[in-house]
Amino acid sequence: MSQTFVPSAPLATEPAARATGLTKVYGKGETQVTALDSVSVEFARARFTAVMGPSGSGKSTLMHCMAGLDPVTSGSARIGGVELARLNDRRLTALRREKVGFVFQGFNLLPTLTALENMTLPLRLAGRRPDAAWLDTVVATVGLAGRLAHRPTQLSGGQQQRVAVARALVSRPEIVFADEPTGNLDSRSGAEVLGFLRDSVRELGQTVVMVTHDPVAAAHADRVVFLADGRLMDELHAPTADAVLDRMLAFESQGRRTR
Repeated sequence: MSQTFVPSAPLATEPAARATGLTKVYGKGETQVTALDSVSVEFARARFTAVMGPSGSGKSTLMHCMAGLDPVTSGSARIGGVELARLNDRRLTALRREKVGFVFQGFNLLPTLTALENMTLPLRLAGRRPDAAWLDTVVATVGLAGRLAHRPTQLSGGQQQRVAVARALVSRPEIVFADEPTGNLDSRSGAEVLGFLRDSVRELGQTVVMVTHDPVAAAHADRVVFLADGRLMDELHAPTADAVLDRMLAFESQGRRTR
């Protein structure tokens, strides 16, 4: 029998996820690298947040720590009201399965399963049946009603990533983490996937945190937070692609001056 993690009901004002003084260090001695340096940030419910920064800024490390995929060195990472560091491996796995959705650059679909079977696989592994009405809503949101019986090789890259988005949404997680979800897509397919992520927030009330290096992708979000050298540097609300690009160029220019 599967073990289900059931935290207390979230408070209306409680963020979907929160980091407080989060530090992540890899290695020791001369090889030690501080990937995150006392980062404190909140991700509000039913909002789309993009995390940006130069290569090596710590943006993917932040997502991995916040999602419970990588342990923190010090500080705190919470999903809802749950402190991840206090969970043993079994309970952490259950929390990720029940409360967190993932969308990665690689689609990670099983080639022998249909689109529908791939969407519902996490629920089946957890011993749960999908909520039929919610599944229909998710399928309609990602626009795949006519492709449910197709296997991944019969779908375009954009359609495969939409299946991955639907898979992340179908269990109604508290938060979805997306790591460069359009990195393997052409511009048209990428725009479609970003539109579906945005719609999942606006129409379904989902919370999405997306790591990206693309200002155009970030402009689909409600808010952008910027990392550099493992530190939280700035944030931008109601972003445009030009405003995001200007902010990134300013960080790069500042970085060159301090070297």
